[in-house]
Formats: sequence, structure tokens, C-alpha cells
Amino acid sequence: ESKLMVEKILQWFDVAHDMGSVSLRYFNAAGAAMDGAIGEDWSQTANLVPRVMKAALERTGPLSVFGSDYPTPDGTAIRDYIHVEDLAEAHVKALDYLVAGGATTAVNLGTGVGTSVKEVLDTTEEIAGVRVPRTYVGRRAGDPVELWADNTRAREVLGWEPVYRVPEIIASAWRWHSSDPDRFTR
Repeated sequence: ESKLMVEKILQWFDVAHDMGSVSLRYFNAAGAAMDGAIGEDWSQTANLVPRVMKAALERTGPLSVFGSDYPTPDGTAIRDYIHVEDLAEAHVKALDYLVAGGATTAVNLGTGVGTSVKEVLDTTEEIAGVRVPRTYVGRRAGDPVELWADNTRAREVLGWEPVYRVPEIIASAWRWHSSDPDRFTR
């Protein structure tokens, strides 16, 4: 609700002050720079991919997987994971769109493809060559079964298309986190 409210405020700000904007609706941002130069500080995250990396690198106990009884092929929730470099490219394209006189708008930034929690775990194990310790616990209240982006508007309005998928997201996150897993605890 709060994000929708901000989008409405931005629309009215444009009407009142002739200053356009593009609201970029991120789905599940994940990964690190493909060259391994930068990545996230995982010390305060609740997001799945860095939590999977922490568990795989034995920096936490087993990963808590919330729900194994969803009506999905493997019983775990499905989400749309978008690489941070794809998001960076979308920001540039949004600025180009505005500079060219584009109208205030909002677009979804995701791949348009859902990936289950178990698929993220399996992909991590394949790429990292280690088992990700996990414990299946009950669902969290309010979590949807499946959620992924319809990125048609981002493609049409911004000319943006995501490049990376879950295997590249996991590989980049693994390179970053495994290169110095204690970098943020010193």
C-alpha cells in the first residue's frame, strides 16, 4: 500500500511541477557484480539468496525454508529473482526515457519467470559443490504461493530486457560471498 501511495504522489508531483518519474518495481533483487568486484553486505539481510549463501558457507545454522506444502511442483514457494546488474541497466534506461521526455510511469522489473525455493537451493548446491543445510518450517502468514513479474511494460516503455537468470545470479552471489565470507564481520 505504501509503495502504491508513493507512485500516486509521484504522478501528482508530475502534474503539479512538471517533473516526471519512473517507479521501478523490483522483484527479488539478488546476485553480485559479474566480475566479482562488488556485492552485498549480508550482515542484515532477510532475503533468500544471501541467506542460502550464509548457510552454504556455514556462517549460520541451517536455512529455514518457510513451507514445504505449497501447491507447487516441489512444495516450496515460487518467486522471481532479478540480477542486480539487470536492475542497474533498468535504472539507466529509465533515466534515458525521462531525458527523452517520457511520461511518469511505473514498470515491473523481474524476469517474468518463477523459481521455487528448492530450485534456488538445488542450483546453489550444483554451482557451489556443497550441501545447503536446511530445515523445513511452517509457512509465514501472508506469503503468496507464486509471485513473478509481468515485465512487458518495462520492455515496451524502457526497451529493457533482463539478461541474467537464476544460475547466473547464484554463481555471482557465490563468487562474491565465498571469496571472503567474513568481510563484514571484522
